[in-house]
Formats: sequence, C-alpha cells, structure tokens
Amino acid sequence: MVLLAVMVIIWVRFQDDWPFQKRNLTSYVIMIVASIGLLVWWTFLSRANGRLRLSVTFGLVVLGMICVALFRLKGMTGDLFPIIEFRWAGHGTPSTLPSQVVTTLIPTRQFSNAPAFPQFLGPNRNGVILGQRLDTNWVTNPPKIFWRQKVGAAWSGFAIVGNLALTQEQRGAEECVVAYELATGRQLWLHSDQAHYNTTIAGEGPRATPTVVSNRVYTFGATGILNCLDLATGNVLWSRDLLKHSGGELPQWGCASSPLVANDLVIVHGGEGTSRSLYAFRVADGTPAWSAGQVSPSYASPSLLTLADKPQLLAFNHRLITAHDPVSGALLWQQPWGNGNVVCASPVLVSGNRVLFSSGYGVGAELLEITRATNGGFSAQRIWKSLRMKAKFSHLFERDGFLYGLDDGIFACVDLRDGSQRWKEGRYGHGQGLVVAESYLLMTESGELVLLQPTSASPNETARFTVFSAKTWNPIALSSELLLVRNDTEAACLRLKLSP
Repeated sequence: MVLLAVMVIIWVRFQDDWPFQKRNLTSYVIMIVASIGLLVWWTFLSRANGRLRLSVTFGLVVLGMICVALFRLKGMTGDLFPIIEFRWAGHGTPSTLPSQVVTTLIPTRQFSNAPAFPQFLGPNRNGVILGQRLDTNWVTNPPKIFWRQKVGAAWSGFAIVGNLALTQEQRGAEECVVAYELATGRQLWLHSDQAHYNTTIAGEGPRATPTVVSNRVYTFGATGILNCLDLATGNVLWSRDLLKHSGGELPQWGCASSPLVANDLVIVHGGEGTSRSLYAFRVADGTPAWSAGQVSPSYASPSLLTLADKPQLLAFNHRLITAHDPVSGALLWQQPWGNGNVVCASPVLVSGNRVLFSSGYGVGAELLEITRATNGGFSAQRIWKSLRMKAKFSHLFERDGFLYGLDDGIFACVDLRDGSQRWKEGRYGHGQGLVVAESYLLMTESGELVLLQPTSASPNETARFTVFSAKTWNPIALSSELLLVRNDTEAACLRLKLSP
C-alpha cells in the first residue's frame, strides 16, 4: 500500500500539464486514502499481537487529537499548500488605531506633488508606471523601510493620492476604508461598515483596491457594499448594497472587483445568480445607470480598453468574456472562456485590435483579435491559445512583442506571435508586480521584493529584499520613490532610489 501510494504520487507530480493546485489536491487525497487504508489494515487485518494493534491505533488517535488541539489551519497558499499555525497564535487584527513603527520621517511636502497611483494597477490600470526609472544597484542603494505597522486583514492594495494612502481592512466585525498619511503611516480617517467575509482558503476581509477620482474615493467591499466617500474626511457621500440591489448571492470567494470610474459612472461586478455581471451607478449620487451581461461574474476587475477604435468595457465572467459599450452597457461581442474555474487576472492590451486573456487552473492564455464589421458590429477571433501562460490572479504585461508574468507561480516569457514559451524559471509563487521602465518589481507570495530586468532571453533577476515573512497576495503601489506593500496582517512603506 505504501509503495503503491508513493508510485502514484510520483506519477501525479510529473504531470506537467496539470496545474499545481490539481497535483497538490490529488496528492493529498492519495495520502489520506493510503493512511486510512493502512490504519484499517493494521487494526483489523494485520498479524500483530491484538494488544499491540489496539495500542498503536489508540496512540495514533490520541496523537491526532493532540494535533487538532494544538494546531489549526490558518489558510492555503496559492498552490493550495496548507498553512498551519498554533491555535494561540494571534493574527494582530486591530480594532482601533494600529501601532506604528516609523523608522525614518519623510517631509510631508516632499511627496505632496508626487505622481498619483489612484486605483488598482496604477494610473492607467495596466500595471505599468511611466516617466521614472529605478536604480537597480540594491547592494549600494537598497530599499529603505520608512514605516511598517499592523493592519486589518484584507487582500486589497493601496491607492495613493498626494500624501494620502488608502486601503481596505477588516477590523473585527467591521469592514473599513482607511486613509493613512503616506509619509508616516499615521491614520487620518476611517470609514466602517458592519460586514465580514472570512473563509479558511480564501482568507478574511475585503479584496478590492480603492479608486480615487477628483475628491472622491470609491470602494467595493467583500460582501458587496459600494461606497463613495469624501477624500478629505472619509464622510459617506452615497452607498449601495449591491447584493440587495441585484438580488444576487455572495460569490464564493467574495466580491473582488476594484471599481472602475468612466463616463461619470462607477462600474463593478455584481453578485452571482442574477444573469447580470456588470452594474453601473452614476458617480454624482449613486443612482443606477445600467446593468449588463447574461452570466455570473468572476473575480477580475472590469477594464476599459480601446479596441478596433472603440472604447470597450471588458468583463471576465464565468465561462464567458464580454465587451460592452461603457456608456450604455450594450453588448459589443462575447467569447467563450475557460473550464468553469475562477478567473481573476486582468486582460492585457497587445495592440489596437488585439487583447490577451489568461487564467489558471489549467486554462492558459488566448490572444483575441477584435474586428469591426461594415454594419458596425464587432467580433472576436482567436489568434492562438497556449497553456504556457496561466495567470491565476497576478497581472501579465507585454513588451516588444513578448508576454511576461507568473505562469502558475513561475516567472515566464511567451512569444506573442504564436504563444510559444521562450523561458520559464524562478518560482515566486502567486505574487503581484509593477513594470517600471525596463524593470519589473515583483512582490513574491512569500513576502520578498524582487527586482528583475526581463528580456526575451532571460528573466535577469537583479536583487531581492525581504519585507514580510508571511503569505502576500496584495497588489503593490508606487508613487515616485515610495512603494507601499502589504499583506493580510501588516503594511510597509519603502523608499526606492530612482535613476536620473
């Protein structure tokens, strides 16, 4: 039984076309079945002395009970490896003002005019920072941590405007939007709602990153609360409970759509089971403008891209990609997608009429070409499909005809002409990154900040800097020299030296 279990597990691990999640889950099932089988054999069928059999079985049962009493399952990694901790370990979720550790003070005025990072994936919502270049010599000029502190649980990122850094947190039974002073990490204001999302595998708290437009902050909580807040004070200007509005159900992994503001509308994905995936509200007062889509949404945030000379609102849904008119919500085109597993990664604009989608769980990537017919309608045609780039929830990026990103947790490069793989190396887990000129800043799942200079020939890892020592899934945010990073327990502000 042991030999057979080992042989089957080895066979499973060598199934390169299987996603890591499937390989891991299958291995767990084999080990559990084999363990139960061995215990049954030992207790009832082995030739050992009866007293010895019962003693060993009883001892194993007691040992199992002790383990259950001492340890608990804190969560899972992106590859579905269990994270175990002692039951008395505190998570440090604050219910009041978080404690601060400020290592270096920054003059507030120094960054008051710094470029904004006002939403998920930055100014252009594509994970690319323009107009600045990083110093790549981290031996001489390593990142400096200005402050770090405990924060409430969430997988949200930061939005940065002026000297304000905004994120979402779970603090006890309240889901919070928190504004910190960028220079010090001092809490400036807090808005809270009575809401709480928490599952062992998915984690606790909000998922979406705030969006700042003008003097307003738009946030979307894990339970479907859409808020419009005053940027200076955090006062509520209007609020909508999207699940009540749509009559939908809470998605399995929580509402994860970072608000998109366009054409005086704020647009988010809705709940499940409503035959609608997108909902638009007027920014002035939150009144409903339109709803669109015919299937349940998945977990990617809506994107606004110009394809075939037409601004198009792209929605990544359950088994379906749809494109809509951003003003009216009218359907422009649609394309089947995936195998029914969740999709999270944002689409990548490749050219004026080509867009790439990718998701994990063995699905891969597809390059679509969007064309406009003489009657004004649109259609999508697949150029290629490849299993060589499976983005679970990290954002991919394009450069000089090549696609870069985390393929099931390993950094990879794919040729955009045909989807063929150029290289794949460096297991960084399911982290998040930003493109800064020729550099790529990657926050790994384990909490290390990695600097790469990727080309079509190699990833060119340049340096590493440890920030956290725990699972880190949150998007990162960069404004001038300051990088804001966080996970579900703490946040930090780093200063990265810039090159001329």
